[in-house]
Amino acid sequence: MFVTPAYAQAGAAGGGTAGILGSPIIMMVLIFVIFYFLLIRPQQKRAKEHAGMVKALRRGDQVVTAGGLVAKVTKVGAEDDNEIEVEISHGVKVKLIRSTITAVLSKTEPANDK
Repeated sequence: MFVTPAYAQAGAAGGGTAGILGSPIIMMVLIFVIFYFLLIRPQQKRAKEHAGMVKALRRGDQVVTAGGLVAKVTKVGAEDDNEIEVEISHGVKVKLIRSTITAVLSKTEPANDK
């Protein structure tokens, strides 16, 4: 009796745009760009720095392994060799894969040949 019928209101006529960020493709590209600068690029930079650090290892360097051991490098193979030998205690030598070195605590000075 007091209820009036409700009618659907017609939407805006024509193809209105939702703004520059309205397209799903543009939003996906924007998200990828954000992920690249916040996640992918810094990770690549850290990986490159780690590879350079591992490549520059020399005999006598004090290093930390991925397992948390502090050791002294006693033998470094060729550049393409993936293994190094470290001394974790007096007389206890262990072979490690180069990539398991997480940090170099102290670097040795290069030998001056005169």
